[in-house]
Amino acid sequence: MTHPGLVIPVYYDFASTICYVAHRVMARMDADLEDLGIHLEWKPLDLARLTGWQRGATVDGPRRTNALRVAQDLGVPVHMPPVWLDSCCAHAVALTLAGTPKEPAWRERVWTAVFEERRDLDDDTVRQLGRDLELELSLPTPAEALLRLDQLTHEAHEAGVTGAPTFMLDAWPCGGIQEERTMHALLERFVRKQTRASGG
Repeated sequence: MTHPGLVIPVYYDFASTICYVAHRVMARMDADLEDLGIHLEWKPLDLARLTGWQRGATVDGPRRTNALRVAQDLGVPVHMPPVWLDSCCAHAVALTLAGTPKEPAWRERVWTAVFEERRDLDDDTVRQLGRDLELELSLPTPAEALLRLDQLTHEAHEAGVTGAPTFMLDAWPCGGIQEERTMHALLERFVRKQTRASGG
């Protein structure tokens, strides 16, 4: 059963290990998403602003343990940063590239740099990642992009989003990531519901 053109927004933060895990799991589900007629619209938000977490703060205790457990359970190797990174510049670049073929490539490059290559997201690193993709980046990033990040974070909060990743299934924020079989069942039920609602 398919529902062509069904867009599911996914809120994420480049600083989040579990968001990286979700990115990898959903990439493994590309064929499933195509069969279901689903397109994921990845939308950055600022978890530091949403949750009050401090940029640069050490990530330890239950937060670290839980993130690493999720990664291991879902079979995603990860090198988790020791501190909460400032992802705003990387997000601003993603928003500047939104709607272009470079935007998915940018997400992949940033995810790989942080969680596989153990790199930071300071301005110099963001510039280098841009050069890797032959992008001309002027930092600090445009104020319009950072304003848009603030707007998306506010919109997510208003929609009931309390963390990331969050899949917006219509008006229902579905947080976290599960293994492929569970995600497929969840998304398939959602497609059926949307198909019935539209009279399809």
